[in-house]
Amino acid sequence: MAQTRFFGLVLLTLAIGVQALTPSHYLSLSDVARLQALLNQPFTNLESAYYSIVGLSKLGASVGDESNACHFLKSQLDPESIDSLFFAVESAQALSECEIPVSNETRDILLAAVSEDSTVAQIHRAVSALSSLGLPLASQEVVSALAARITKEDNVLAITLALQTAARLSQQAELGGILEEIEDLAARLDDLGGVFLQFEEGLEATALFVTAAYSLSDHVDMEPPLKEDQVIQLVNSIFSKKSWDSLAEAFSVASAAVALSNNRFHVPVIISTHGSASVSHRQPTLQLLVTDVLSQPLASASVLVESAYAVASKSIILTQAPFTLRDGVFELNFMANQPASGYYQFTVAVIGDSRLVGNHVELKVKVSTEVAITNMDLSVVDKDQSIGTKTTRVEYPFKAKSSFTADSHQNFAMSFQLLDVNTGVELTPHQTFVRLHNQKTGQEVVFVAEPDSKNLYKFELDTAERRSEFDSMSGTYALHLIVGDATLENPVLWNVADVVLKFLDEEAPATIQAKTLYVPKPDINHLFREPEKKPSTVVSNTFTALVLSPFLLLLILWFKLGANISNFSLSPSSVLFHVGHAAMLGLMYVYWTHLNMFQTLKYLAIIGSLTFLAGNRMLAQKAVKRLASK
Repeated sequence: MAQTRFFGLVLLTLAIGVQALTPSHYLSLSDVARLQALLNQPFTNLESAYYSIVGLSKLGASVGDESNACHFLKSQLDPESIDSLFFAVESAQALSECEIPVSNETRDILLAAVSEDSTVAQIHRAVSALSSLGLPLASQEVVSALAARITKEDNVLAITLALQTAARLSQQAELGGILEEIEDLAARLDDLGGVFLQFEEGLEATALFVTAAYSLSDHVDMEPPLKEDQVIQLVNSIFSKKSWDSLAEAFSVASAAVALSNNRFHVPVIISTHGSASVSHRQPTLQLLVTDVLSQPLASASVLVESAYAVASKSIILTQAPFTLRDGVFELNFMANQPASGYYQFTVAVIGDSRLVGNHVELKVKVSTEVAITNMDLSVVDKDQSIGTKTTRVEYPFKAKSSFTADSHQNFAMSFQLLDVNTGVELTPHQTFVRLHNQKTGQEVVFVAEPDSKNLYKFELDTAERRSEFDSMSGTYALHLIVGDATLENPVLWNVADVVLKFLDEEAPATIQAKTLYVPKPDINHLFREPEKKPSTVVSNTFTALVLSPFLLLLILWFKLGANISNFSLSPSSVLFHVGHAAMLGLMYVYWTHLNMFQTLKYLAIIGSLTFLAGNRMLAQKAVKRLASK
């Protein structure tokens, strides 16, 4: 018993503490249909024909008229163009009866393209065409050419095409160097929030990388150096977009979906509920769909509930329980374990295939039930106990035959129980309210009904203390019981009885006026601070005289000592210099009284420039006179 309890605690800890990354995006059946519709378009050239024919073939579909498609390929073929040969030959391979004739000259053109002087794209298309035509080629020479070109074309698309080309070569060739490029490209992927993984080049480059990586890994029978979380992030990135901008992008998505659904190493699992994740006594079975990224069922897989615990109490109710496969749907009769209503956290594992990725998921399952209201007792209690209490029982869903009257000397009391219809267990829903509705004025007052320690709900209304909530409005109030919860299949709104409340007349307002917010507000009179008193005129004049006294002293000293102004020249440069200097002093005064900084700087730039030029000219003239006098 102790070992079982310990094992359960370990499972619960793992379920709470570990949240494994799982695929959150995939191609639903409707997505696959839209993808096929986009690929199934009229051909405009050989490239569009290639994307349509080969893309549909990957998804298990075909073009409408294969004979016309083959005729289009042959009519558009340019036997001297490597691109034309690649598109035509690869498309013809996807058609049932279509053969592209190839001459010796065409073969020589394709073989000549396999060299270090060609781009990676040309090598890829030439090798693919030769391989599809069944023509021999030197695989090791192709590897050497690719290795040389990769050093020159170090970008995602070129390396991806090199991986696709290597998948068409002989297994006897030394493909290890190109295979290592998978890990190098994986290191260039950008991680977006731990959920998405993609190249900055966009969706098409990311999808083609996935296709090429698994194609080459299957070819050499070596697992690609991708972690499980990376595979899931790539799945989320590729299939999160549900509308595709071009045929090329749609083709890349279809190729990646097929590669992720059918390879030897990693098959992402999509686990979803069939219908709502809710069970009840009416619908006791939890149903799951287990598919690949193309929404195709994984019939060879098995589904197991590793643990299921109640969210509220954390108590484990189920461990190591298998699902049963029926008509492509995995089913589990969870209600056979007699769970109480509420929410349960499931840890589900998909087993049976070592390739499965993202095969552990967390599911929140709701157990719903129906509520029954019993022992509904209503009474009016006299506060001084001078009158005995009379209790009336009301059966759900009927209304009490007579009304109840309570004044300020009495309390109105109500008690009831909430039970699970199926198990008889007492329930405590999240929402249990008592509403009193004035049938005349439309006023509503709502109270919360609380259960006691025995889960018996009680509500008592003291009319004297609660009169303010009713605005002291006497009258007949309809008593309603409201019971609601997310796990209840039958939420309750029950008109239990009519209650007549009587408040003291002097407490009641004479008239009831409708409250409105749209009325004029009273004026706001703001009182500014009164200005401080100015100093007297004598003080102001004395301060001004003290400020001007140095200038007056300067004039007196000049007059007494004798100012020498004989060297002052009346040349235009001298006059302009002194006028400019005086203007700058005047500008300082005007700045203080009228101008702002930017205006002052503009005027200062003009006056200062003229003053500088005039002063420079004046000093030059004085220097010439001084030299001449010597």
